Amino acid sequence: MNGILSITVLSPLIGVAAIMLLRAFAKPDDPRTSEAVRWIALANTLATLGLSVLMVAQFDPHKSGFQFVEDLNWFSGVHYRMGVDGISILFVLLTAFLLPLCIVASWKSITNRVVEYMIAFLMLEGMVLGVFCALDLIVFYLYFEFQLLPMFLIIGIWGGKNRLYAAFKFFLYTLLGSVLMLAAILAMVVIAHTSSIPELLAYKFSPAVQTWLWLAFFASFAVKMPMWPFHTWLPDAHVEAPTAGSVILAGILLKMGGYGFMRFSLPMFPNASVLFTPMVFTLSVIAIIYTSLVAFRQTDFKKLIAYSSVAHMGFVTLGLFSGNLQGEQGALFQMISHGVISGALFLCVGVVYDRMHTREIAFYGGLANRMPFYAAVFMLFTMGNVGLPGTSGFIGEILSLTGTYGASTWPAILASTGVILSAVYALNVYRNVTFGELTNPALAAITDLDRRELTLFVPLIVATLWLGLQPGLVFNITDASVSHLVGVYHAATGR
Repeated sequence: MNGILSITVLSPLIGVAAIMLLRAFAKPDDPRTSEAVRWIALANTLATLGLSVLMVAQFDPHKSGFQFVEDLNWFSGVHYRMGVDGISILFVLLTAFLLPLCIVASWKSITNRVVEYMIAFLMLEGMVLGVFCALDLIVFYLYFEFQLLPMFLIIGIWGGKNRLYAAFKFFLYTLLGSVLMLAAILAMVVIAHTSSIPELLAYKFSPAVQTWLWLAFFASFAVKMPMWPFHTWLPDAHVEAPTAGSVILAGILLKMGGYGFMRFSLPMFPNASVLFTPMVFTLSVIAIIYTSLVAFRQTDFKKLIAYSSVAHMGFVTLGLFSGNLQGEQGALFQMISHGVISGALFLCVGVVYDRMHTREIAFYGGLANRMPFYAAVFMLFTMGNVGLPGTSGFIGEILSLTGTYGASTWPAILASTGVILSAVYALNVYRNVTFGELTNPALAAITDLDRRELTLFVPLIVATLWLGLQPGLVFNITDASVSHLVGVYHAATGR
């Protein structure tokens, strides 16, 4: 199956070319043009999903190394290297899974500049897929930076009334961290005389050099996740982004930080990772407790879910830096699970926002009387967000906490309070929105989920329950690569 990886990564560009070709020959004001563009984008994202599923089917889970490797000499010793292992292939599948749902979610809500909107989403998909597949530091950095542009445009053009502020804040925060990572990348290339990620994984940097390189990469990945206190751009970006933009932001873009820690910080700078583990544990515990309390006091639907995402990413960083198999597997599973559940929760917010054009929690109440199907769907994903056993949210949290407890007792105990706090704010908002009497006259005419929206939620419901009841589907793919990562980490640190 040589070449399938590049075909998958570059397939969104085929959709971009088709849309631009259609635009060149069609009337821009013709409603049929916008409809055709939507269908092209949907067909293209479904084709990319099909390619990613085919790639997963061909993937050998017993091998810990990179597969589907492609190596093309690009320029000045820089190679266009691509490949996936058990850690990255599931992020490729998650990205391809969420993009068609984003296109469907935008079908009726986005009516202006539809051509540019769909092009931005397809470009974003291609750039994100490239981040997870790149096996060269330079290629990784280019993909990592270029994905900022379409997301910046999605927030800045199709966002809310404060969209420009949120878009620039998102862009500048991420760019500042990435500049430090670029300096570290250049230093690594000079020291190791290669930009190949597989070769750098085998290269042993001195402990002193590791410290500075780790801090530079941390600046980028901590902002991207985001970790407390680098999280302040996230609530603004979520509030102003269109619904599909929030789905991608929470479901995929935040995972780049965790993926970066697993791909670079832990295996390449193991001694520095051990040195800074107490700091990471401290920041993670603060993130879990503090942002959960902040989420409880939110009056805006999207801000509540945004702060919830920061808390859940705290469990991820705890698991990642536990340095043991349970923690690493739990962190990886939590990222996949959070991608599905948080995306679904933002879609739930989008359903009522499209009808009432407000995200104020106080505006709603008693929705179960008018929207029983919506109330049931919202309850399932709320329970998944809380970490109810039987949903995917439970597996990642319990394994992350187990791994953390094996590394350090108090961070695990303190972080466990976040499970209780998440239940408090999640169940509180669910009660306020769905139960009780329908007292707001404006809600008397609100309608339940239509066929398009039900179709949108079915794959997410299946994924949440399937992963919760059959987590081995994930662990069978990730086990060899994660075990290899943990083995390398222990061998380098003596832990």
